[in-house]
Amino acid sequence: QVQVVQSGGGSVQTGGSLRLSCVASQFERMRDYCFAWFRQTPGQEREGVASIDKRNRTNYLKLVQGRFTISRDGDKKTGVTLYLQMDNLQPGDSGTYYCAVAGRCWTARLIPGDYEFWGRGTQVTVAS
Repeated sequence: QVQVVQSGGGSVQTGGSLRLSCVASQFERMRDYCFAWFRQTPGQEREGVASIDKRNRTNYLKLVQGRFTISRDGDKKTGVTLYLQMDNLQPGDSGTYYCAVAGRCWTARLIPGDYEFWGRGTQVTVAS
């Protein structure tokens, strides 16, 4: 069973930075896999923020391009640590952020239905 464990998050002032981390493990059998970060606020749909595939090709929500950076370390045998570096944070970036893993993925899209395994979420609050 794939495990996804998140850490990071917190509260910052507008313009500040935060880094989210996520450790994904037990996915050795997956041949083509992708990772992504999503966020959600109450009453809103879950929104894709950034994604990365096993070839390190990335995809970003336009609102965060130039401010957020997704990266990863490790491999499927030892486990992968996924990061989301968030700079110049704005109040609109507030929400619960989720790490996700897709086991059959050739292009890392920002569509929640593509991802089977999810972290529990971590809160990010940006004060104005």
